[in-house]
Amino acid sequence: MSAQKINKLVLLGTGLIGGSFSLALKRARLVGEVVGVGRNAANLARAIELRVIDVASHDAAQAVQGADLVFLGTPVGQMDALMAQIAPHLPPHCIVTDGGSTKQDVCALYRQFLPNQLASCVPGHPIAGSDLSGASAATYGLYEGRRIVLTPLAETSAEALGTVRTLWQACGAIVYEMDAATHDGVFAAVSHVPHLVSFAYMNAVLGKDNGEQCLDFAGTGFRDFTRIAGSHPEMWRDITLANRDAILTDLRANVAQLQSLIALIEVGESDALTEYINQASQARSAWGKKRI
Repeated sequence: MSAQKINKLVLLGTGLIGGSFSLALKRARLVGEVVGVGRNAANLARAIELRVIDVASHDAAQAVQGADLVFLGTPVGQMDALMAQIAPHLPPHCIVTDGGSTKQDVCALYRQFLPNQLASCVPGHPIAGSDLSGASAATYGLYEGRRIVLTPLAETSAEALGTVRTLWQACGAIVYEMDAATHDGVFAAVSHVPHLVSFAYMNAVLGKDNGEQCLDFAGTGFRDFTRIAGSHPEMWRDITLANRDAILTDLRANVAQLQSLIALIEVGESDALTEYINQASQARSAWGKKRI
């Protein structure tokens, strides 16, 4: 296997993230056979129909035999069982990488279940997604211009890291590296906690006596604020529990901000309330301009 060509790619989890990775590599002519592993026969059949994968399998251990690269594209909570299944069957040269949204826990799983493969393990996190899921959601251009964070282990070889970096760049992604703890702290603040706050806000509306009436009159502001409340429950449960410490720190910071806001409203501090809102508004506007 060269750093540019993958003869056999195995997707453990054939959905949006892994499927889009496969499609982008197929378009770049950097992959030969793609084997998709999953529990849902209908989803696997759809993946073959859409040419996301070439072969479908329900057996991870069998699928990884002869693989050059294995991509773990399942929720984080399923990765331990999959690593345990594939560990005895991985070829010595096979690179293992993932798309998990948390990294300290996934790095620990690599060490626990793949201790003899650590030089070829490259933990990663593609910062891309959609409200849709499954093979039907996979798209060629999902990663174009998007950021990919790699959090290599101390044992990860330069060759394995370089191969994974090259493949993501071939997908159109911008690749960054950081340590796993820094990653989890950053994404608790800008991804994990926003999802949880959106879930909490949605449940607060549902808990009102006239919740259904409120929803009937909700407009674009409500739509935009609660969009991520429609995210996958199992995935976000796993992310929350996996990154518990960083998430709790940021949730408590959010609670403190809400308490400060309540105090300003209770005492009718008009100028202070204006400044509170203005600080957030200006920061959000400046961030939005940078993202254009």
